Amino acid sequence: MTELEKYYNKFCEEKRLGRRHGQVEYIITMKYIRKYLPETGHAKIIDIGAGTGRYSVRLADEGYDVTAVELVKYNLGILKSKGSSVKAYHGNALNLSRFENESFDMALLFGPMYHLFTIEDKIKALKEAARVTKKGGYVLAAYCMNEYGVLLHGFRDGNIKGCMENGKLNADFHCVSQPEDLYDYVRLEDINQMNAQINLEQTVLERVQIIAPDGPANYMRQVLNAMDQETFELFIRYQMSVCERPELLGASAHTVDILKKC
Repeated sequence: MTELEKYYNKFCEEKRLGRRHGQVEYIITMKYIRKYLPETGHAKIIDIGAGTGRYSVRLADEGYDVTAVELVKYNLGILKSKGSSVKAYHGNALNLSRFENESFDMALLFGPMYHLFTIEDKIKALKEAARVTKKGGYVLAAYCMNEYGVLLHGFRDGNIKGCMENGKLNADFHCVSQPEDLYDYVRLEDINQMNAQINLEQTVLERVQIIAPDGPANYMRQVLNAMDQETFELFIRYQMSVCERPELLGASAHTVDILKKC
């Protein structure tokens, strides 16, 4: 069992997306998934790194044909136990060979990019997602953002000096992650570099939007938890209104890059 599998055997992703900071991310991400799904209502979706099926099961319940791929068997078991129509498989984002080219209208790549530690592997995952997506379809890829890691783990939690000394941060305060760190963090220029590399290799993915689905929500968990429901709903409306603003993307905990296969 890998360190990643051991981690997710203890970490409850289902509970995270149910908490208020996770609800912000989930609600706004679902809005953009629906925005780019075909209007016919018969779309085929692949959820790569589906976790416990928070997105997969909801989309299947809405009538979409959903296939899920998940590395962690514990998460896969929870997903299958929900009794939905999702077709769920054990696998990983780097090898989707069980699926034919251009099989899906949309590919969701929400978990894998957090846990792949080289540009080469991230590009490989994007290319596999693009390969199984139809021309004119969409790939939605989520990333953990560098400044979120620096500000919270580094400064808030008092680890900044140690991270600089042990090489976990370079002189430019860019995270340098290894597999034992479990998570990798990127900046917008890293995402742009990967997209440019893919397009040089004749897999053309054109960005239509990039959003910050949770914005500051992860920084203010206690504040969100203390809000009354009406105020919390106002916060969701606020984040919905600013999630596309370019000046706010880099410091969000997550971004979702929305790419069209041309």
